[in-house]
Amino acid sequence: MALVYSPNRPITDTIGIALFAVGAVLLALLTLYLVGFDQGAISRSGMFMHELMHDGRHLLGLPCH
Repeated sequence: MALVYSPNRPITDTIGIALFAVGAVLLALLTLYLVGFDQGAISRSGMFMHELMHDGRHLLGLPCH
């Protein structure tokens, strides 16, 4: 999807789409961090996050052990 400026559309529509795209990218990066690299640091519950995401790491090809 391309963002194209059109004189008929208000600039606020384009800004809204851009903010949505930035939010989606940040959410995707957070999810990748939690699945791939967290090792329980954020959850503060020991290895709970690691064990929860263990199969996801293998599916993505990330090393975990």
